[in-house]
Amino acid sequence: MKTPALIALFALAAATLGFAQAPAPVRTDTGLVQGVTEKDLAVYKGIPFAVPPVGDLRWRAPQPAAKWEGVRAADKFGPDPYQGDGKGGVSEDCLYVNVWTPAKSPGDKLPVLVWIYGGGFSFGSTSTPVHNGEHLARKGVVLVTINYRVGPLGFLAHPELSAETGRKTSGNWGLMDQIAGLKWVQRNIAAFGGDPAKVTIFGESAGGISVSMLCASPEAKGLFRGAISQSGGSFGPTRPTTYPGENMRTLAQAEASGVAFVQKAGVSSIAELRKLPPDKLPAGWGSGAAWPIVDGFIIPDDQHKLYEAGRYNAVDILVGINSDEGLSFAREKTPEEYRANVEKRYGPFAEKLLAAYPATATTVPKTARDLMRDAAFGWHTWVWATLQARAGRTKVFYYYFDQHPARPADGPSADHGMPHGVDVPYVFQTHDRNDAKLTPGDWAISDTVSTYWTNFAKRGDPNGPGVPAWPRYTDSDRRVMYFKNTAQPGPVPSADALAVLDSYFAWRRTPEGAAWAQ
Repeated sequence: MKTPALIALFALAAATLGFAQAPAPVRTDTGLVQGVTEKDLAVYKGIPFAVPPVGDLRWRAPQPAAKWEGVRAADKFGPDPYQGDGKGGVSEDCLYVNVWTPAKSPGDKLPVLVWIYGGGFSFGSTSTPVHNGEHLARKGVVLVTINYRVGPLGFLAHPELSAETGRKTSGNWGLMDQIAGLKWVQRNIAAFGGDPAKVTIFGESAGGISVSMLCASPEAKGLFRGAISQSGGSFGPTRPTTYPGENMRTLAQAEASGVAFVQKAGVSSIAELRKLPPDKLPAGWGSGAAWPIVDGFIIPDDQHKLYEAGRYNAVDILVGINSDEGLSFAREKTPEEYRANVEKRYGPFAEKLLAAYPATATTVPKTARDLMRDAAFGWHTWVWATLQARAGRTKVFYYYFDQHPARPADGPSADHGMPHGVDVPYVFQTHDRNDAKLTPGDWAISDTVSTYWTNFAKRGDPNGPGVPAWPRYTDSDRRVMYFKNTAQPGPVPSADALAVLDSYFAWRRTPEGAAWAQ
């Protein structure tokens, strides 16, 4: 490990040879870290915020990282969370944060943006090039990205695990990792020039859903002052057989799946399961252990009920969706298949929803795909914004992202909008990491959106010089900001259809609707 004297010698040699001088080591609460200079930024990668959750610490709450002597190199990402087939730089030893800072001294007290990645709670990492924080940091914020456990390693619940905790709950380990990472930010970000009183969390897909859950979690209270959700929200009721937008299960349901998980692994106890290498654990979407649950601790209850009762962390929010999220998830090829699936999922509300989100006689167009979009993301975003605006305690900003190439009017993609996840490089301004064919409008809206996001981190409001005025979403002024080459306000997208879907979710929260879904 490099000593401070050796670090100083390397820095002097670099300066003599004309290279950028390395930033001074930063003291965290566990030891000194040495980052690298990238033009005008200091970048620190792979800083541990918890003990590796391996061995007996598998399926336990994250424990504080161990202290070290000397200076720890922070010049490369830590391993990605274990996922998939175990290939590609993944490991159970994955609880690390990364920091991009333009600050010149700890006294700068810059606002902080903390990124939470998506991936359906089964995949994802901070190391993907699209999540590079340099462009956002150069707009005057400290940018932090946090790793968290995914898949069964991040969300397994089981009666034995519940008995271990002392709270009689289990699961949601990945959300606990996010909270532990945010606590690390509170303790340490001032040393990197950030202001712990000005932390905004943001995420997309499962990351946006996580943001929503953290906004409702008493365990995350006081860890951030603002929240940005891209294609997120989690306001659906629990359901034994889950669907997009109705993904949540009760602790008892999750524990039953955990018992089946142990049996599928060919062992008889959690102790034995902890001894299996991760590649011998049951995997895949069907494992029944790859999504957060209503555990009564991290997530106390149905989030819709929590918001109706005012039981949430009152922070300013900026939330929205992409125009054609359904393009990434809808699988129906024919109107007949679409009807059958709607009837299976929505039961007595099927006919109303088929009318609100119609197919044609021969095709399944965007009007039908939008049912998947809204059931999974659109309704959750709309109800989140609406409930919070109605309470009037905080500021709410709502957007609709519709950036996409021009489509031939007579082609099969004529009605295609912006798919799920395509917004992420626009926010990070990392299009150069993709092979997409971009237009001047793409670059312009990317600059506008990233400015809105960093403005929001600075002031709790996306407005500022050089960008179009974004109206607050209120109970009396329900305007949404549309992003399509330029930014301009418009009405809530698919408002009439959302009202029909809202009646379905309201019914599902009744005893009759809950019984029907069993």
